[in-house]
Amino acid sequence: MPLTRKISRRKFVRSASLLTAGLAAPASWFPSLLAASDAGQPLSEFSYSDVTLASELHEKQLHETHSVLMGLSEDSLLKPFRQMGGQPAPGDELGGWYNYDPNYDWHTFDAGFAPAATFGQWVSALARAYAITGDRKIRDKVLRLNRLYAETISGDFYEKNRFPAYCYDKLVCGLIDSHQLAGDPDAYRILEHTTDTALPHLPGKAIEHGQSWRPGKDESYTWDESYTIPENLFLAYQRGAGERYRALGAQYLNDEYFNPLAEGRCAFAGRHAYSHVNALCSAMQAYLTLGNAKYLRAARNAFDMLAAQSFATGGWGPDETLRAPNSDDVYTSLTNTHSSFETPCGAYAHFKLTRSLLRVTRDSRYGDSMERVMYNTALGAKPLQADGRTFYYSDYTFKGRKVYSNHRWPCCSGTLPQVAADYRINTYFRDSHGIYVNLYIPSSLRWTQENASLSLTQKSSYPFDSLLQFQMKASRPVEFAVNFRIPAWAESASISVNGKRAPEPVLPGSFATVRRRWKTNDRVEVDLQLTKRLELIDARHPNTVALLCGPLVLFAITDAAPAVTRQQLLSAKKIGEQKWQVETATARLTMLPFTAVSDEQYSTYLVVQ
Repeated sequence: MPLTRKISRRKFVRSASLLTAGLAAPASWFPSLLAASDAGQPLSEFSYSDVTLASELHEKQLHETHSVLMGLSEDSLLKPFRQMGGQPAPGDELGGWYNYDPNYDWHTFDAGFAPAATFGQWVSALARAYAITGDRKIRDKVLRLNRLYAETISGDFYEKNRFPAYCYDKLVCGLIDSHQLAGDPDAYRILEHTTDTALPHLPGKAIEHGQSWRPGKDESYTWDESYTIPENLFLAYQRGAGERYRALGAQYLNDEYFNPLAEGRCAFAGRHAYSHVNALCSAMQAYLTLGNAKYLRAARNAFDMLAAQSFATGGWGPDETLRAPNSDDVYTSLTNTHSSFETPCGAYAHFKLTRSLLRVTRDSRYGDSMERVMYNTALGAKPLQADGRTFYYSDYTFKGRKVYSNHRWPCCSGTLPQVAADYRINTYFRDSHGIYVNLYIPSSLRWTQENASLSLTQKSSYPFDSLLQFQMKASRPVEFAVNFRIPAWAESASISVNGKRAPEPVLPGSFATVRRRWKTNDRVEVDLQLTKRLELIDARHPNTVALLCGPLVLFAITDAAPAVTRQQLLSAKKIGEQKWQVETATARLTMLPFTAVSDEQYSTYLVVQ
């Protein structure tokens, strides 16, 4: 049972070549250098169909969002494209942001704000759902939508749209996912037509949010996001769509933003939060496509800067705005805004960024961050409704509530279905030596290793219970490594193989490696010993704290600020599967994770005495 402890992020060699180093220690307990074939190579993703989830929370969100998308009328989905292109447009309007209204008043931010903007994301989500389920009805809908869309392609769509680059970006995403995940043979032909039509109506380079480039248009036309489009252009190139997409990706890289970040200077203050975190995904794809380490440095530095201004939930960007370093803005937001984090959109960008950083660096803290955002934001979102009601913001004030957006079919209605599908590809990764277990979700992984057919089944009640159980099946015995993410907070974590516990504790903030000759019925138990701790909103306000247990933020269910001490919070007792109770001097305070909060008023942070 040779269990090895991977180097922690504190001792990771941070070089542009990303070589992995070993530590001087007994060989049976620490990993050797990666083989030359793996040095500097990113971890590989598994496919959507390789992973089956058995978590009610995760599967419920997927089925809810998928049901809404499958129920949408195709004429309604195509209506804005047809109207803007001057074609007959039968069918009912979807309403909300999705509508086209030639007389739209941009001051309202209401119906007609972003016509057809989510179409590409919905096609992408359907393609991902087909990759998960293999349901032919889903693929048929994807192919029909793509062909109906292809008949509407018109420069007028972009000319009349305040978000031409945003819409083009989402259409690229939908088409490349249709090609790769749903096997649409016409997807790249439609992509070429889309690109040829869109380019004359896009700026020739990345234009920052708020900068004018379309004379005679109102302010809302400066809110487009051309600086986010390289990510999907580079992905199109990687997936075989053609060299032009590599060149276009490079053309739209926003070096005005990336250069200072690569140099370690924060370029956040005042920038639109979701789109500029999403732009960091373009930096990662630029690194993976062009090999320019500047873009990796920009993304890594930016992640650190983002973490420094994040809430305990992992969310960021109150009022959709990134903040200056060491400001009081995040603290102030606890009392001056209920728009704390643009949840589905922000989580989607966060998952993509941390997934690519983890793949490139093998640094477990990116998995820690992904897990925190998953459980404390996106997984607790109110469900998408068939009439377009969408959960947009998480509210982290002292008087918070979960509510639907005032606007139907906003941007978050496009990202939530993608988020719900992507839990699978965030959970496991691989290299030539074995697999990495990143997220602890009841699930099964199937893959081949050295021509052996393997499956790993994960069972647990995590994050409400500390014990994780894994069971292996193998068509024949085969030697490889299984790497388990040990969160930075898991100071007393342990690993046992076939009932035998490792003689030394594993290292928090690392991947712990078990390398052995695996056979059917081999069992691994990982005990993460969920610990309670307090996290400050920032160092300048040390009495404003959030209570966490393992990866979960515990939200105080209260209508008034309670009188509570640090010790009372840390003494919270678990009194149900998803409920904790704090005994204060005057009352009992109920604490719930975000996934268990319904319509109650809650407080994310408490002021301790």
